[in-house]
Amino acid sequence: MRRFLALSRSAHGLLDIAMPGFVALLWLGRFPEPLVLALCLGAAMAGYTAIYALNDIMGARDDAEKVAGGISPGYAVEASAMRYPIAQKLISMKGALTWFCFWMAVAVVCIWFVNPAILAILLAAAVLEIAYVKLFKVTWTRTFISGLVKSAGPVAAVFAVIDQPPIAELALMLAWLMLWEIGGQNIPADWNDIAEDRRVGASTIPLVFGLPAAARVVLLLLTGVVVLSLMLPVMSPLQLGWPYRLAALTSGIVLLLAPAWRLMRTLDGRQAAHLFDRSSLYPLAMLVIITPQVLLP
Repeated sequence: MRRFLALSRSAHGLLDIAMPGFVALLWLGRFPEPLVLALCLGAAMAGYTAIYALNDIMGARDDAEKVAGGISPGYAVEASAMRYPIAQKLISMKGALTWFCFWMAVAVVCIWFVNPAILAILLAAAVLEIAYVKLFKVTWTRTFISGLVKSAGPVAAVFAVIDQPPIAELALMLAWLMLWEIGGQNIPADWNDIAEDRRVGASTIPLVFGLPAAARVVLLLLTGVVVLSLMLPVMSPLQLGWPYRLAALTSGIVLLLAPAWRLMRTLDGRQAAHLFDRSSLYPLAMLVIITPQVLLP
């Protein structure tokens, strides 16, 4: 089982689930009905498990090239000796496909009972994930696709609790999510894997533009995350005043801007891994910040 959990990056996936939770509470202003909440949690867990597995399934050939020359130690969230389990022949392709299909089916069933229209978002996330993997050696712009894939869960959470969310507010949330994923997750992850990626001819922002430019981009994007986070209350029925904004600002500074600044000063791969870890905690921090506002409005 540990091998399959490594395939789906279970530790990372559990942290990611906090983001749809935060978004649902932000938009709805209260906890959903117990049945809806249970179905949403099931859909989120199954969806993230399936999409992360799909990444390794579609990228098995490229991952095998990485593994053949040795791989760098992972960041703490994914520091497992079982990284790339298909490429390391810890899991067969048949087993991986079975695992993916099972969790995809669970996600489909849960979503069907919440809002069948959300199935389009799940399908789009899967298609975009395949495109992201296939562009590994083609273009660095695939990082934007990564932003869309990671945003799929929170966007689905909005449609699970709101029938017709305003497009402008949805766009604001999407921009916030994409900046966080690209600046706090995707670029630092590529930075951590830069030796293997260079060896196999990958096209990533750190490789194409160099480390100093990549660090500046990271800091710029994460500054945007913190600024936009202060605007998120406009989409909530809750009266989220300055205590909420101060907490959101503090979490953004501690988890995003401080490690991004250290990365820009040092250009050290260990700092990129540190940023990835801290950024992975950002959804959980936002969920913790908004929960008291929901319980004690």
